[in-house]
Amino acid sequence: MVVAGCLAAAALAGCAPSAPDLDSQTGKELQAQVLAVSAAAAASDPATGLRSLDELVGHLTGAAANGEVSFKRHQSIMKAVEAVRADLLAAQATKAAAAKAEAERASASAAKAAAAKEAAAKAAAEASAAQAAVVIQAPVTAPEAAESNESAVSKQPTGEGRNKGSNKGKGSGR
Repeated sequence: MVVAGCLAAAALAGCAPSAPDLDSQTGKELQAQVLAVSAAAAASDPATGLRSLDELVGHLTGAAANGEVSFKRHQSIMKAVEAVRADLLAAQATKAAAAKAEAERASASAAKAAAAKEAAAKAAAEASAAQAAVVIQAPVTAPEAAESNESAVSKQPTGEGRNKGSNKGKGSGR
């Protein structure tokens, strides 16, 4: 009789409606998390999308352990999650590569600007040195030459004074 009772209980259990693949409340919660992942992906923010996806997987795993999600449904959702994860990782790698390329372009531009600034400074220094060399090597200017000639002329007596001075003191009485 005990065996008959067990068979009857098993038969009745088989007739009972089966548990749903996904609890309705859990489905709504998972759907909200899927929307968060989608929003992050649409905003070109794969890092946030991956964090939201990890939260969704945690929630899904907990719901499966509580019997709110069937094994079959859990497996199908996890396949979709892994496909989305691959897309987000690819987007993240692309974004990182683009950021690296932009940083390299900016660095190259900065290096070119620095080289141009250095070349301009060098050219200015060379021009200044060349100008200084011209000033140092320049011949005596006209005002300086005129001054030198004036001194020499003022030291020599004029023709009229020389004749007068040469007769003085020589004792000629004329």
